Amino acid sequence: MRNLVTAAGVCILLTVPSFAAAPPVEPVTINRISDAAFNHGEVIDIAAYLADQIGGRLTNSPSMRMAERWASDQFKSWGLKDVRADGFDFGRGWWIESSHVRMIAPRALELHGIPIAWTPATNGALNASVIVAPMLTDKDFADWKGKLAGKIVLVTWPGPPKDDTETSFQRLNDADIAKLDKYQQPVFDPEARQKRIDRFRYRTKLDAFLAQEGAVAWIQMSRSDGRVVHGEGYGYRVGKTPKLPGVEIGAEDYRRLARLAKLGDVKLEIDSRVHYEDADHNAYNILADLPGSDPAAGYVMAGAHLDSWVAGDGAADNGAGSAIVMEAARILAGIGAHPRRTIRFALWAGEEQGLLGSGAYVEKYLARRPPNTDPALADLPPYFSLDTYPVQTLSGFSQMDAYFNIDNGSGKIRGIYTEGNFAVVPLFREWLSPFASLGASAVVAEPTDSTDHVFFSRLGLPAFQFIQDPLDYETRVHHTDLDTFDHLRPEDLRQAAVVLASVLMDAANIDKPLPRKVTPSQPRVTDPFHYPDPAKK
Repeated sequence: MRNLVTAAGVCILLTVPSFAAAPPVEPVTINRISDAAFNHGEVIDIAAYLADQIGGRLTNSPSMRMAERWASDQFKSWGLKDVRADGFDFGRGWWIESSHVRMIAPRALELHGIPIAWTPATNGALNASVIVAPMLTDKDFADWKGKLAGKIVLVTWPGPPKDDTETSFQRLNDADIAKLDKYQQPVFDPEARQKRIDRFRYRTKLDAFLAQEGAVAWIQMSRSDGRVVHGEGYGYRVGKTPKLPGVEIGAEDYRRLARLAKLGDVKLEIDSRVHYEDADHNAYNILADLPGSDPAAGYVMAGAHLDSWVAGDGAADNGAGSAIVMEAARILAGIGAHPRRTIRFALWAGEEQGLLGSGAYVEKYLARRPPNTDPALADLPPYFSLDTYPVQTLSGFSQMDAYFNIDNGSGKIRGIYTEGNFAVVPLFREWLSPFASLGASAVVAEPTDSTDHVFFSRLGLPAFQFIQDPLDYETRVHHTDLDTFDHLRPEDLRQAAVVLASVLMDAANIDKPLPRKVTPSQPRVTDPFHYPDPAKK
């Protein structure tokens, strides 16, 4: 999932002798790890199997089930212990058999599109005229009441293309990384939470309104130019499946339809052959352990999400991260590593729907937050409970000593975000010092959001995301039909596996557990004198 900046931070070098003096993993172990990765590595084979042979892995889809079984078998074949599929309630699976969108008037033209995830099939070819009816909030519905019956509704405003001034492919330089090392104090704004809730609920309201008005399907414009499509949707919950077929088409195709609709009747043919899977509504995190020598010492974790969207093959998001985590497990088991703490490897499900798999793990084993007691909030997923209090820690809370996440594409690791945990700065600098020649030595304070470390970190646990070279992840690949194996960089995947395996051994063998942040309590509103801007409502 995308690396969203929520705050930034300066890493203040603290004097913490008990941690700063801790040496990195033994040099001979680092050399064995690097040999296993660079000379005998399998990370490319793992990534290729996930992307090319299994492909896009929507949670609870047949391809995701295949990936779960395959990953479990791989862990077992490498000698990992207690390999298990850890289930949690999710909802319906969904997959695409085939689809096409075609303009049939005023001329015949194939359009580049994809069904929106979890929208229903058209049950054969659907032919109808379009109406351009841009809607952004439910306040816009009144403008279109009584005008949509029998229509395919284009719901996005057909904004003009923007100049492409950004570099499509990027590797970070020292100046780029230095910008990540600035601290901005956290902000608690209850009004912002309500805006997120409103945005979350809007798509359900839109589907209900269109169905009530007699529309036959709806189309949204891709948010990216270049005829790429995404197809994200969130109607996976049982009993809350969307009523109407929905399709996303490339921005250029969408604008063409909007222009033609100004001149006369535009007719489309949509044939969306999609299927729901309801045999098992549980999703499954895949967990595997490399046992530690001291059962009382707790455990450290590495994780990545195995699920993906289905416009592409889920190669960079997040087959790359999954392959790196699996390769680190293979390497450490293969060299006969004997960590003091158990090292647990996690491949999460449901990340793309709101960090559901990692959130379920936290709630099951580590800590819980109060559920929403207001019936009006009962439909919200766990992500909306990240700022509810008080936190109730469970017996396993004290056993989880560190979590390291990989989820920013396939770019090489350049360092680590410390998530506002100032006390780990000198320790991480020491651990990464052997990898300066690999470009992986930066320790910065800027926290990141929208990846599977969030539920851990928001509890004060030592949970971290790695800095990675962007490549073309954000500019072209993220969630699009370009997310294929060709956008991975094998050299970077091998480098990342070496860094992750070594850091895991450091964390597993350190004398004292990694320092934690404070377990959170209800914060005060950051700006009690703030008035909301009416223009932004």
